[in-house]
Amino acid sequence: MRILHISTRLILGGSQENTVLSCEGQTRLGHDVHLAFGPIFGPEGSLFERADSFRCPDPHTPEERRIGMHEVKSMVREINPLKDLRCYFALRSLIRDLKPDIVHTHSSKAGVLGRAAAWTEAARMKKTGHKLGVVHTIHGPPFHKFLKPRTNAIYIASEKFAARRCHTIVSVANAMTEQFLAEKIGTPDQYSTVYSGMEVERYIDARDARGQPFTSVGVRDSLGLSPMDFVIGTVARLAELKGHDDLLDALGTDLKANPNWKLLWVGDGWWRDRLLKRVAEMGLADRVVTTGLVPSERVPEMMRAMDVLAHPSYREGLPRTVPQALLCGVPVIAYDVDGTREICLDGQTGYLLQPRDLEGLRNAVKRMYDAPDDRTRMANTGRELCRVRFSAETMVAELEKVYARALA
Repeated sequence: MRILHISTRLILGGSQENTVLSCEGQTRLGHDVHLAFGPIFGPEGSLFERADSFRCPDPHTPEERRIGMHEVKSMVREINPLKDLRCYFALRSLIRDLKPDIVHTHSSKAGVLGRAAAWTEAARMKKTGHKLGVVHTIHGPPFHKFLKPRTNAIYIASEKFAARRCHTIVSVANAMTEQFLAEKIGTPDQYSTVYSGMEVERYIDARDARGQPFTSVGVRDSLGLSPMDFVIGTVARLAELKGHDDLLDALGTDLKANPNWKLLWVGDGWWRDRLLKRVAEMGLADRVVTTGLVPSERVPEMMRAMDVLAHPSYREGLPRTVPQALLCGVPVIAYDVDGTREICLDGQTGYLLQPRDLEGLRNAVKRMYDAPDDRTRMANTGRELCRVRFSAETMVAELEKVYARALA
């Protein structure tokens, strides 16, 4: 098949990594895969180089296969009527030129404009006998309780409009399907759950460039951490709703009282300066270690330095950092939002808390600190849960079934 994926931005993030892994896996299967995306900028990093440099053997010819890359300059994250209109027509033109069998959209802006463009072109192509399947993946709902009611109403109306212009909708967690159907977006028969895939072996058996396994001691030494430190790690953009402030609010006193307690923040973002200023004002500069932007291939290395992953995010689809930590042998503490409860099973793979439960967050960290045997048990249970469910190969195989449904 010829498959066109459309994603708003190729920054370092869960939905983008999901999309690139889908493109890579489908290219390996012999499909002709293309990826359209908007301009990439800012401190979040980029997956462009990985997608653009990907090569694999062609199962049908002696040549190598690659992913076709298409930048759509008018595709921006913010609502911009003029650019959005230009983007719609640019996507229609791209679809007309490529004549794909499947258009698969990701993220909200690309999802609305991409589905509208694909649906219009599908009707035109049908007259020539070409069948086009339109698929959308929900990586996280654009509407949530932290937005103004009017803004939520616009997003919900947009998603209803777009749901009528696609054949199938993929949810990365069952929670996505429940939330969208609760808002009467689409119909139950449109939805399928395909858990977000990742390179599981890279996390289970993390190795350095020489092929040597990463050790907790070696990674900690490179970060200035001691083997005796109790490391509470977070892998997330330094941005709104990711919960870094909650960690400071909940653990500030304990961090001061326990010199061996350390926060390890992996990532960068627009809130970096504000957060680090607050860390300094609280007198915690020697308790918080920041790595800045880390390429995705180095995330398993960073996780090897952690005793527990804290993910107090207020808004997620399926938080990829949670299964990644479990695959690395690190138990988790997370807020019960969206699809998180499908990975963080309370008392089994970690502790699941209500958002903004600062006392619960503090107590969960203390319980992890006091019970290393429980940490090991939870991590082992989580690793076995995630080994198959979240493999990239499983995701790509499930998407083949989704595409067959869309074309039928």
